[in-house]
Amino acid sequence: MSEITAKTPWESSMGDVPMHLDYFEGSLYEGVARAAEKYPYNIAYDFMGRSTSYREMVQSIDLCARALKTLGIRAGDCVTIAMPNCPQAICMFYAVNLVGGIANMIHPLSAEKEIEFYLNASHSVSAITLDQFYHKFEHIRQNTGVVNIIIASIKDALSRPVRAGYMLTEGRKIQKIPADAPVIRWDVFLRLGKACSWNYKVPRGGDDPAVILYSGGTTGTTKGIVLTNRNFNALAEQIIATNPMFRPGDKMLAAMPLFHGFGLGVCIHSMLYNGGRCVLVPRFTAASYAKLITKYHCNFIAGVPTLYEALLRLPSMEKADLSCLKGVFSGGDSLSVELKKKFDKFLYDHKAAIQVREGYGTTETVTACCLTPVNMFKEGSIGIPFPDTYIKIVKPGTDEELPYGEEGEILLAGPTVMKEYADNPEETAQTLRRHADGLTWVYTGDLGTMDEQGFVYFRGRAKRMIISSGYNIYPGQLENILDAHEKVQMSCIIGVPDTYRMQKVKAFVMLAPGVPATEETKKELLSYCGKHIAKYAMPYDIEFRTELPKTLVGKVAYRKLEEEELARRAAES
Repeated sequence: MSEITAKTPWESSMGDVPMHLDYFEGSLYEGVARAAEKYPYNIAYDFMGRSTSYREMVQSIDLCARALKTLGIRAGDCVTIAMPNCPQAICMFYAVNLVGGIANMIHPLSAEKEIEFYLNASHSVSAITLDQFYHKFEHIRQNTGVVNIIIASIKDALSRPVRAGYMLTEGRKIQKIPADAPVIRWDVFLRLGKACSWNYKVPRGGDDPAVILYSGGTTGTTKGIVLTNRNFNALAEQIIATNPMFRPGDKMLAAMPLFHGFGLGVCIHSMLYNGGRCVLVPRFTAASYAKLITKYHCNFIAGVPTLYEALLRLPSMEKADLSCLKGVFSGGDSLSVELKKKFDKFLYDHKAAIQVREGYGTTETVTACCLTPVNMFKEGSIGIPFPDTYIKIVKPGTDEELPYGEEGEILLAGPTVMKEYADNPEETAQTLRRHADGLTWVYTGDLGTMDEQGFVYFRGRAKRMIISSGYNIYPGQLENILDAHEKVQMSCIIGVPDTYRMQKVKAFVMLAPGVPATEETKKELLSYCGKHIAKYAMPYDIEFRTELPKTLVGKVAYRKLEEEELARRAAES
C-alpha cells in the first residue's frame, strides 16, 4: 500500500484534525440521546415555524418506540419510512432503532410498483407514510407482508396558526382516506405508546444493522444497502472532525431527503448526534431553500450541483446576506470547475467568507467519505479521505494499485463501509473485497486519480464512459468545457449508438437566460467545442432544452436523456 493510502492526509492538511477518531459503539438512538443529555434545551429541529428541543424530541421518540413495541415490532424487524423531511419521520427513524428494528428508507413519491419492490425487498412488517400517499400503499398492500400502515399528516406537526393556513391550501388537495380504512392514524398510534408498560428498549451495538438505503450500485440494478449503527455514528464524528468550525446549536438547512445518505447521514444524524439544529425542509424547491437560508441564518448548507446552479438564477437571492455561512458542501454529483467558480463568486458577493467544498462518497459508505479541506483547495479535486477512511486507485476490477496520477477505479475502506447488500451475497462479494492489507474495500465503479498529496480527482462513473472508435470519452469532462461558455447555463453529454463508431457524442444544453435557441447559437457552440475538444470526442449535435431532467435527488438524469434518444431513434427507423 502506498504511503497515502496507509496514512490519512488530514494530519498534514488540517493541523488540528486527528488522524484517528474513537468511535461510539452504541446505537443511533443512544448517540442522539447523549446529545440530548448535554443540550436538553437546545433546538433539535425547526419545521415550518415550529421548534422542538432535544428534550422534547427524545420524549417523542420514546413514546413512538413504546407504540412500535405495542404493535409487536421486534429486534431485526424492518419498518418502511416513506416520508419527507418532517418531525414524524425523525421520530420514527430513531424509534425503530430504539426497539432494535431496521429503518427501510424510501422516497414517498415512488411509483406503486417501486413501493411494492421496496417493501418486499426489505421484508417490511410495518410502514409509515403521509395521508397524501396512502392510496399508493393501499393498492399494493396485498402483495406484501406489511401488517400495519401508519398514516401521518403534515398538519399534525404544525403550530395552530400555520395549520389553519395549510388546511386552506395544501391540505385541501389531499384525497380523503375512508373512515374505515385499515390504517393506524398518527395520533392513535402514539396513544398505543401510552399503554406500553414493559421494557421497549433493545440494546444494539455498532455492528448491528440499522438502516436500509437504496442505490443502483456499480451495476445499475436497484439494491438495498444495509448500513449499521457504527456506519452512521462514525460519519457523524468524521463530519465534525473535518469541520472544526462547528459549534453545538449551529443550524443545518436539511433539504436533502431522508431516503438519501446525504440527507439522512450529513444533514440529519450528524447534526443531531453533535447538538446541531436541523431546519427541516419537507418539499424542496430552490426558492424555498433560498428563503430558509436567510430566514434562519443557516450556518451550513448541503446540496447537489443543480441546486447551486438554480440559486444563481433566483432574483430573491440578489440582496441576500450570507455572512452566517460556515460551510457549503456539494455532493451527489460532479461539481464542474466552472459552476464552482460561479458559486464561489456568488458567495463572496453576498458576504460569505467561505467557498464551496466538494465531497465524494457512495451510498455503500452512507454518503460522503472524502471532502475538500477548509484551507486547501485544488481545482477539480473532490478532496481527501476522512480520518480512518482510505482511498486507493486500482486497475479496474483488480487489487493492483496504480501510481499517482494514473487513472483507475476508486476503492474505499473505513468505518462507514456498509455491512452488505440485502439478500444479495453475489453482489456483496463483487463489491466488498478483503485485501492483503486486512481492509475491506468497496469497489465503486467510479474512475479517478490521486496525486502525491492524497487529493482525489473524480473522472466519472465507469458505466457512463462513452467509447467511440476505441477512444474513451468522459461526459463530465465535456460538460465542464461546455459549461464554461458564457451562453451555457448547464449541459449534459450522452452517448448515442452508432453503427460505425459504436457510440457518438450528443450534447443537451440549457442556455443562459436571454440567449436564443437558434441555429446560429448552435453553430457558435459547435465551433467553440471544436477548439476545446478532440475530434473523436466532438458532439455530432447539440439539442437545446429549457430544462434538463432531474433525478429524485436533483442530479441531471442523463439516463432519461439516453432513453428518450433511443425511443426517438426507434420511432424514426
